[in-house]
Amino acid sequence: MRYWRVERRQAEGQLDFGRTLELMAAIGHADVNAVAGAILKTVSTVAPIAQCTIFAYEFGNRPRTVAVADRRGGRFLQDIAESYARHYYALDGNQRVIAAAPGRKLDPAIVLHQQASDEIDHPGYRATCYQKPNVSDRLSLLVQPAGEIWLSVNFYRDSSQGQFQPGEIAAVETLSPLLAYAAKHHYSLKGQPALGVSPMMLARLRQHGPQLSKRELDVLRGVLEGLTAVEIAESMGVQPSSVITYQKRAYKRLGISSQRQLFALCLGPPAI
Repeated sequence: MRYWRVERRQAEGQLDFGRTLELMAAIGHADVNAVAGAILKTVSTVAPIAQCTIFAYEFGNRPRTVAVADRRGGRFLQDIAESYARHYYALDGNQRVIAAAPGRKLDPAIVLHQQASDEIDHPGYRATCYQKPNVSDRLSLLVQPAGEIWLSVNFYRDSSQGQFQPGEIAAVETLSPLLAYAAKHHYSLKGQPALGVSPMMLARLRQHGPQLSKRELDVLRGVLEGLTAVEIAESMGVQPSSVITYQKRAYKRLGISSQRQLFALCLGPPAI
């Protein structure tokens, strides 16, 4: 498992002009998965790729699926993406980049992160996100479209394709400025309206309670969205009793005891 900043380099060879136009046309497309499909086709010109996903990590919350593309079609990859977002994202090696320094300013760098199946220790994460979809290796392009927001554009290799080779990774690096541009501008057109008020309110909560865990923040987000304990439990894949425990623990960390106080904390002045 490794990650590194992309050094801008001169492109070697040529990218088909029609492929570039297809990628640009997918930005902001009504089909939410069109941009992932166009990116998949573009990267497949330099390396064999089976699947592509784009996740948005917003204000430290669990990720939201922006788009997916799978050569097999259907909802299979969408379901895998939802399982990742519910249960396993905190175990992802990309958190060393995304969650390294909360509150830091916008970083214009493009970061690549490689994570192979045999590098994942957690059996559930490895089985659900790598073994079940028959993935051997993943290469992720990480870019920040705005402060406290990261996008992860992920390329997955089928087990029959083996792991990414150095020459293939170098070719993806060459394309990375184009891919980052497409992902960021698609997000600005299609991603930001879906944020709603809750993530912004959670950002305020993290100022007041930096010690809050990701699970506790997930529960508080559900509370802010007006969900019941049962609905929150279903979205997180836990028992309702666990939701109540996380909520009580979060309230104690924040020094509050009610939902009314929770909203007041979110809408009040920022922590000093």
